[in-house]
Amino acid sequence: MRRSPAYRGMTVLWCAVAVLIFVCSVFPVYWMVKTSFQPNSEVRSTSLQLWPETWTLRNYETVLFDPGRTPFLPALGTSLIATTATVLIAAVLAFLAAVAISRFRFKSRRMFIVAILVIQMLPLEAMMVSLYRVLDGWQLLNTILALVLVYTATVLPFTIWTLRGFVDGVPIELEEAAMIDGCSRVGAFFRVTFPLLAPGLVATGVFAFIQAWNEFLIALIVNTDPQLMTLPVWLRTFLALNGTTNWAAIMAGSTLMAIPVVIFFLIVQGRMTSGLVSGAVKG
Repeated sequence: MRRSPAYRGMTVLWCAVAVLIFVCSVFPVYWMVKTSFQPNSEVRSTSLQLWPETWTLRNYETVLFDPGRTPFLPALGTSLIATTATVLIAAVLAFLAAVAISRFRFKSRRMFIVAILVIQMLPLEAMMVSLYRVLDGWQLLNTILALVLVYTATVLPFTIWTLRGFVDGVPIELEEAAMIDGCSRVGAFFRVTFPLLAPGLVATGVFAFIQAWNEFLIALIVNTDPQLMTLPVWLRTFLALNGTTNWAAIMAGSTLMAIPVVIFFLIVQGRMTSGLVSGAVKG
């Protein structure tokens, strides 16, 4: 079937818009990586350079092996432990809460849903004094457990709300049909409904991972021990107040900090696809 010239023109226009959006999205990442391989003197130059004139690994050596700074690996370990624990705990709690809200009718259910929305509206800065005093009273300051508790409380409202939408999207008739065929209520849920919720768990896990990984304010206030710095706080150590900030090293540190997020997303992206296919077959 022949397409009209107007249709082909609109197709070309939308493709051009898509390419423009892609370039605008990728360019900051390219600029960060490009800057990480340039000497700091070249970075501070006033001339615009889309491609480095001089390539160097000195910035990565400074980030990884400079004895005058807090080491990179301890900060990486703290971030990985806190973020992984947050994702696992938040996924389990949010999953149970979302199923309870969606599948059961109980007293104060609407009030609970409204409370989730209200909690999301509260700015974190308004609760920092209270959080600090509570953690201090529990003697959890300068511990990874404090980060995990606060991170989990921060990401939990949104993950519950997101997972609730996924649970609502799975018809309860699928479970009822499985129960007619002989499955128990729990068995029907885990054999039929749970595979269909895998993409939702992955999506909320990605959100929780990114939010916990990039969190700065809580880690700055709760953990003052240099050995327990998370990566965002560690990256702050490269800033200088006298105007001699090593921007090339900051870009190198930012590049290293982004690598685990990219790896995590590449892993769960495949899981999301397989979860969709598996759920469709089992349903």
